[in-house]
Amino acid sequence: MTDALSDLLSFLEIRGARCTRFEAGGKWAFRFPAKPALKFAAVLRGECWIMLPGRNPQRLTAGDTFLLAEAPQYVLANDPQLEPQDGLASFDWEHSDIARHGGSETALLAGSFVFEALHVRLLLDALPEFMLIPAADGTAPLLRGLLEILDREIHSGQMGVSFVTRRLAEVLLVQVLRGYGTRYGNDEASWVGAAADPRIGAALNLMHADVARRWTVDELARAAGMSRSAFAVAFKHRVGTPPLDYLLRWRMQVARSGLLRGETIAAVAAKVGYASASAFGNAFKRIHGTPPKRYGSADRSMPRDGPEPAGATGELKPEMVERRI
Repeated sequence: MTDALSDLLSFLEIRGARCTRFEAGGKWAFRFPAKPALKFAAVLRGECWIMLPGRNPQRLTAGDTFLLAEAPQYVLANDPQLEPQDGLASFDWEHSDIARHGGSETALLAGSFVFEALHVRLLLDALPEFMLIPAADGTAPLLRGLLEILDREIHSGQMGVSFVTRRLAEVLLVQVLRGYGTRYGNDEASWVGAAADPRIGAALNLMHADVARRWTVDELARAAGMSRSAFAVAFKHRVGTPPLDYLLRWRMQVARSGLLRGETIAAVAAKVGYASASAFGNAFKRIHGTPPKRYGSADRSMPRDGPEPAGATGELKPEMVERRI
């Protein structure tokens, strides 16, 4: 049976991966710019602080792993009171994957991932800005091990490296989301937490497993073991939209992907539960802002990272670029 997380990740295409290593000693602080990218980092030894706008400084110690999803400008430092230097200009990231500053008391290993721009909003909209998996969490050793394997593979130069790094990146992402969902799923409102929740997650899995079915709120509530009213309130709180609105938007995401693969409008409409092409067209236009026929032809002649109407599900931004530590 398809689960919601697997279904979401099946739409993503990792276009590239890069591992970088940062070592520092003495007093230091570096500022890194905001970039629409996804990055994992593990503290291999020592400790430091990460500072994000609107948040208190977060102390990181050896074994901690964190994820930044489309993060704003942030600062890494071993003293939060220091004036940060420019973290890109201070090192030759163009020609080296390793940056050193004044020693090696603190070391971090990071992996940056570039995704197909068309579907990147699916991932970024589902993630909180900052996710911390502390060293004490049972998932942390696995995440660190995966990052170290990824680092070795990227620098191995062996045949098949692109295939292996993509798969390792996918496994790493799933393990981070699992760890975060288990640790914080009940405390924070996010799609990740909702998917990890036994009740709301059960409803999400049903919708993703049979996207064409005419689900009712009553059916989904029964599957979640909740009353209709309690389920509707909990679903909207955890996911951000009412159940049937979520289902509609996911159907149109599946439809858009099918059209871009060259499937006919009739086939796509049937796949997502519409017997009438006109009803499907109206729903598609409501979500994506353009009829399915026009959308499909436009995406074959325009860059895949071109803009969509503001507020549409899966709204695109410029192609993701790598963000170095």
